[in-house]
Amino acid sequence: MAAITKSPFLLLLIITLAATTIAADPDLLQDICVADLNSTLKVNGFLCKPPAAVTPDDFFFKGIAAPAATNNTLGSIVTAANVEKIPGLNTLGVSMSRIDFAPKGLNPPHTHPRATELVFVLYGTLDVGFITTANKLVAKRITQGENFVFPRGLVHFQKNNEDKPAAVIAAFNSQLPGTQAVAAALFASSPAVPDNVLTKAFQIGTKEVEKIKSRLAPKS
Repeated sequence: MAAITKSPFLLLLIITLAATTIAADPDLLQDICVADLNSTLKVNGFLCKPPAAVTPDDFFFKGIAAPAATNNTLGSIVTAANVEKIPGLNTLGVSMSRIDFAPKGLNPPHTHPRATELVFVLYGTLDVGFITTANKLVAKRITQGENFVFPRGLVHFQKNNEDKPAAVIAAFNSQLPGTQAVAAALFASSPAVPDNVLTKAFQIGTKEVEKIKSRLAPKS
């Protein structure tokens, strides 16, 4: 041990290795931490409501029980059951969504930066897939009662190519997985991504960029 203490570099290396070996997310320090969604103080998650203010409704949500309207441009709608809808999910690391598809509807390419997604088909048939960082497409057709997994952070999509509706329940290992739609992120951000970045990245002209931006611009 004396030889180790005489080498500051070696001692620092041992401490670093020990710290990284034991590093992990901490266990919960209380039974529940119901999110105080009205608090203006932001942390990595939400502050806890006072225990006396907690009610059964903090752990309840019926929003994914029935299909949602899909009469939009894409023909799909996501109904999230995350911590913003169920405050009792705060610190628990799980959430769900329901995704409804009109015939030919699309849930466009997107990512969840904070979660892996596991879908279960309620009814209908979907063509789904994700793209690895090696640009390999992993795709499959799934139908009622089947599951498919989209690894955390990878671009993925779901497409209903049939002439009848479809729906899935999606489970996430995050209370708030976040969603970043690829097309909207690039062509409808605020402030806008410069045209010369998009023209070079997609090998298209400025007119094509402006046309796409006009179609994806948020409706006022």
